[in-house]
Amino acid sequence: MHVFDAAAVHAALPWPFLIEALRKAHFGPMPLSDVVVQSDPAGGEAQFVTLPGWAPGGPVVVKMVGVFPHNAALQPPQPAVQGLVALFDGKTGGPLLAADGAAMTARKTAADSALGAAILAREDVEDLLIVGAGALAPHFAEAHMAARPSLRRVTIWNRTEARAEAVTAALREKGIDATVSDDLDRSVAGADVVSCVTMSDTALVKGALLRPGAHLDLVGAYLPHLREADDAALARGTIFVDSRNNMEGGGDLSQAVASGAIAWESVKADLFELVQGKREGRTGRDQITVFKNNGGAHLDLFTASALSETLG
Repeated sequence: MHVFDAAAVHAALPWPFLIEALRKAHFGPMPLSDVVVQSDPAGGEAQFVTLPGWAPGGPVVVKMVGVFPHNAALQPPQPAVQGLVALFDGKTGGPLLAADGAAMTARKTAADSALGAAILAREDVEDLLIVGAGALAPHFAEAHMAARPSLRRVTIWNRTEARAEAVTAALREKGIDATVSDDLDRSVAGADVVSCVTMSDTALVKGALLRPGAHLDLVGAYLPHLREADDAALARGTIFVDSRNNMEGGGDLSQAVASGAIAWESVKADLFELVQGKREGRTGRDQITVFKNNGGAHLDLFTASALSETLG
């Protein structure tokens, strides 16, 4: 069995390779997947989440993730989310590899949105806005730029400007033209692609400000009470999702449905339908496209399978 630490995961899965691997994987059927959430039996806030996935005739993946909100206060601090991804042979059950869970999650989440942008964003986009400056922000900047090479500039906005400055500095070290935004509304109005990777419980992106032809990527609102874009953004945009299996769990879509701004039927297609040519993506230059990144064990399976391919 092969073991990949975080650095090995990032090195083995360059963005063009992983995005293409995810695209190819979506030509197949949706894998069987599940989510098991256990809360701290001692009554604390921590949770442990297990996500198994099994492809028909293919391998089995299990992602095991601990969510411990108070880890940042430890000495020394530890990430709040840590875990492992394990891949097993689908015929024998034998273990094939184990990989750092945080790195695998960052890689698959950013590549998922990047695949959405590769299909839905205009080919001449130049300005990318990343809303949020957490651990995922630099990965999303790089993944989107790999998916849409026409992107020339990256702007980072965050409530805490110092964190945006840190992400910007890291991107600049890699030769990326990155700047910090001090005005979210102005930055939204000037962006061709807006990618939201936050834990916000209030809408940040105002749909009225989105420029014609913009692509909006929504990632962070994975729980019903979270929200990254307002009703106007969902109502103005043509909505797509990575999969329909878990699209009702996130706040952006479910709150907009509850308010009457959209209906579940407003979701035009998922990545399986788009990749397989069963549904149309962007149909006009001025069309605003919205992609909701819901995640799921099937993406962990696709990413772990891509990692196994690198072993030869």
